[in-house]
Amino acid sequence: MALSDVAIRNAKPREKPFKMGDSLGLFLLVQPSGGKLWRLKYRVNGREKKLGLGVYPDVGLSEARRRRDEARRLLADGKDPSLEKQREKTRSRIEAGNTFGAIAEEYCRKRRRDGERAWATATATRSEYLLSQLAISIGRMPVAEIGPADVLAAVRKIEDKGNLESARRTLQLASSVFRYAVATVRLTSDPTRDLRGALTAPKVTHYGAITDPAKAGELLFAIDSYDGHGVTKIALQIAPHVFVRPGELRQAQWGEIDLEAALWTIPAEKMKMRKPHHVPLSRQAIELFRSLQSLSGTSGYAFPSIRTRKRPMSDNTLNAALRRLGYSSDEMTGHGFRAMASTLLNEAGIWTPDAIERALAHGDSDKVRAAYHRGAHWKERIKMAQWWSDYLDDLRMEATTRLPTVHLDSSRHM
Repeated sequence: MALSDVAIRNAKPREKPFKMGDSLGLFLLVQPSGGKLWRLKYRVNGREKKLGLGVYPDVGLSEARRRRDEARRLLADGKDPSLEKQREKTRSRIEAGNTFGAIAEEYCRKRRRDGERAWATATATRSEYLLSQLAISIGRMPVAEIGPADVLAAVRKIEDKGNLESARRTLQLASSVFRYAVATVRLTSDPTRDLRGALTAPKVTHYGAITDPAKAGELLFAIDSYDGHGVTKIALQIAPHVFVRPGELRQAQWGEIDLEAALWTIPAEKMKMRKPHHVPLSRQAIELFRSLQSLSGTSGYAFPSIRTRKRPMSDNTLNAALRRLGYSSDEMTGHGFRAMASTLLNEAGIWTPDAIERALAHGDSDKVRAAYHRGAHWKERIKMAQWWSDYLDDLRMEATTRLPTVHLDSSRHM
């Protein structure tokens, strides 16, 4: 006889468990504790099995019958409902672990140690920060459940704050995470593939840089008058001589710098192109580094943070110092020393373009050609490094002659 809701509600527990049958193998198991459990009895290959269908009253009579009928359809298709239930639990558990946030962390760990393609420390830090901005919106969602609209809504929160470039870069990184999920067989396709053009394009800006020789001399003259933190001042003084990227300069460690050999070797993991970079040091650069040792010692970071020697100076230190000297971001930036060197070295007409490119650590897609250039231009780079430092001294001295009493505009160079 089929069960009714009234009969189920009125069923009282007994000393031992007992069954209340419904139909087609469905029954309710009443426990001595008062619990009421739905069960389905069925046979597979002549063997009797039971399948749990839920707890009453969370699962009512009509829902229990629906679940019974679904299990019977599986049986008709030659499938074991208990085995399918286990598989579904496994799939659900895997999907719960395959959230966007979890896969993003996994992807970032991979990119940090990805051989020649590994992210530089600064790139990794920036990328991880940008991806963290998606944590609240889609971080806990399984990647298989994330659609284009979810991603767009998440990155538009960044765009709405006016951070157009950050929004663009975050969308690119999200796409990389989704494509990694596809490659590791946890997703069928990248939901961002059709979002191209959805965000407002940021205005392309270039690093502020002084490339006029006379103005370069005035900048060097101004740097010598900097009255801020001593380590920051020497970083500003060294930057034009070595013209490495700001991140490479501030993360320099004394173990990489051999003043006796006049050589600074920057390891691959700190370089944008993921290859070690050798910087020949001029007499002026060596003298500045020796002066720096009296401030930061001879071990650890050459340019430590003001707060702790365990970290390098912040990525905004050089730019903040230039602002203090009165140079706006449109005029000069820490990265601008590279453009200054590139422009003036090429205009000198003395050095081969390849030697200048090697000094700037620009990449070469042809590995054979790149290896040849490293060897062929090293001696030229050594000569160029000394010539460049001497030239910078000349520019600064000329500025001193033009501005003998350091009458810099107080509103500009404070």
